[in-house]
Amino acid sequence: MKQLKKSKRPMVLTVKGKAAAVVQDAEAYQRLLDLAAGSDVNEAVRQGLDDVAHGRSREASQVFAEIRTHYGIPS
Repeated sequence: MKQLKKSKRPMVLTVKGKAAAVVQDAEAYQRLLDLAAGSDVNEAVRQGLDDVAHGRSREASQVFAEIRTHYGIPS
């Protein structure tokens, strides 16, 4: 644990010379989760921009009008 806290780097545990598990301190793990969440957001934005660029989008007003019509919601 001292080595993990000092280095802030994960340690690979091996069994018979092959990687079996990775151990890391909680702070480093949280940073990894934060990076993963950020990359998900970036990918979602990239996909949205690609949809707009390729005509796979509609005006919000059109979508809301369809929802109101479908569910009988007055304007």
